[in-house]
Amino acid sequence: MGIGSGIFLIAVGAILTFAVRANVWWIDLRAVGWVFILAGFAVLLISMWYWQDRRRRARTLIVEENRLSHPTSMMPPPPDPPPPTTPGSPPQ
Repeated sequence: MGIGSGIFLIAVGAILTFAVRANVWWIDLRAVGWVFILAGFAVLLISMWYWQDRRRRARTLIVEENRLSHPTSMMPPPPDPPPPTTPGSPPQ
């Protein structure tokens, strides 16, 4: 459902309410027309609220900042890795 569906429901409801002059014994066309008009307005409001909410979320800027829990000047440098050894050579 969307804005087009809401406008369609409002149009059909207005036609049933104001333009159709048929006298059907088992249903009140004017009441059905008003129900369609109200449902169309509800669909319009819900879809506009939904899209407004999405626009607001799309504009949100997410900034991620990484900070170390301690200054780097206080940390000792990492130890040097051991020299590579080949199999069969004597350990140093």
